[in-house]
Amino acid sequence: MLDNQEPKRKRLSGRKPSWLRSEIPAGENYVRLKGLLRDRGLHTICEEGKCPNVAECWSGGTATFMLLGDVCTRGCRFCNVMTRKRGTDVDREEPYKVAEAATSMGLDYVVITSVDRDDLPDGGASHFAATIEKVYELSQGQLMVEVLTPDFRGNKDDIATVIQAKPTVFSHNLETVRRLTPKVRDPRCSFDQSLEVLRYAKEVDPSTVTKSSIMLGLGETTDDILAAMDEMRDVGIDILTLGQYLQPTTKHVLVSEFVPPSRFDELAEEGRKRGFAFVAAGPLVRSSYRAGELFIKNFIKEREQNRP
Repeated sequence: MLDNQEPKRKRLSGRKPSWLRSEIPAGENYVRLKGLLRDRGLHTICEEGKCPNVAECWSGGTATFMLLGDVCTRGCRFCNVMTRKRGTDVDREEPYKVAEAATSMGLDYVVITSVDRDDLPDGGASHFAATIEKVYELSQGQLMVEVLTPDFRGNKDDIATVIQAKPTVFSHNLETVRRLTPKVRDPRCSFDQSLEVLRYAKEVDPSTVTKSSIMLGLGETTDDILAAMDEMRDVGIDILTLGQYLQPTTKHVLVSEFVPPSRFDELAEEGRKRGFAFVAAGPLVRSSYRAGELFIKNFIKEREQNRP
């Protein structure tokens, strides 16, 4: 039975529980791919975010590229990416570099994300679109492309620019529940603005597969999570991922609890009851997660086969 009690917000000390321990990335293939990315001057959120699944994903044919540099113009309290008022200079060759790297790595599913770039006129939307198109071009349409975008300040033209490039999946993360959003995310982010981004993506192209993610362990209650699920389904979100928040440094928002795998399983079942096409939930699950991508591949292929 799901517990609806809000965890006390305190610093958790000692070793992480066993379900949060993962192996240090290693292996010949991991080293090769890391060198390939460094040679091209590319960033991946897999490394920047210290994702525990990096070796599994890279070996399994998936990687998440981070566009537009490694400096963000927003300062969310959960994120360890560098923050400044202005980001780095835009590399106009980056769409080609990402596409070339993705094909060289032998990937079959590529995730493209970026830092927030409020200093750019379109928030980087045209750069996303150019990268999607270049990946399709160099892979001759064989690569699936998921985009994990910022909110573009809610600008509908920018959202449409990305959707019109026809990504396989359009993803934008709510990050946390409505009640905790002001404490966790940058003031320029809002729960409603993120929902509207995902709603409008469907309006531009109703066939778009949409996806979002929530971190647990920030002090949310079960009612908070279920209410967020209901609002996500109200705007047509197809795919949901739930994972454990881990505090990057002592300066970031505290972890309130380490959520056990059994609770993730219960919440995944609640998500399925609400009609999500797929829910990936677990302590080490991240918004770009191998198991989710395996489902998405089959989901897209089946839909294409059944389309009149």
